[in-house]
Amino acid sequence: MAAWWLAIAGIATLLGIFLFVLAPRLKRAIIESTFAKARKEFRARREHLEAKFFELAAETGKPRGLEWTTCEFEDDVTYARDRSTGDFVAFVSVTIRFAATAGGGMEHVQAVSNLRAATAVFHYTSGCWHTEGRAIFNLEPEEAIRHFQNSLEMVAHDLATR
Repeated sequence: MAAWWLAIAGIATLLGIFLFVLAPRLKRAIIESTFAKARKEFRARREHLEAKFFELAAETGKPRGLEWTTCEFEDDVTYARDRSTGDFVAFVSVTIRFAATAGGGMEHVQAVSNLRAATAVFHYTSGCWHTEGRAIFNLEPEEAIRHFQNSLEMVAHDLATR
């Protein structure tokens, strides 16, 4: 009978060591696999995502009194992970041009036509990329991730380049 309990204790100990040693590796492998799939899907759907971003951003009415006229996307994509959900977030630098809306109070402001730098935000949730048309003005992607470092973590460069 004692041998039975000793065998169970040994198996439990080995299982504990196995999980302690391999769990972080297994977690990293899952993250890497999911990230590879997310990157591939982002590349495949990028044109659609950019069009959806522009459509939704233009509908927000922000900034007030301005209408989105163009949005140029840079090629590079910077990725982060949401610390609470583990979901991936893609950041792309954009250059936006606005025009004053009639009656919006900005018609006589000369700076309205100046190009604006921002970062477009895309989310990978439940295996699919989407956007809410959110633009973070005056921050490059890496700066945006640092700004939101309490909720986001940069995806390791070695993962992003695979």
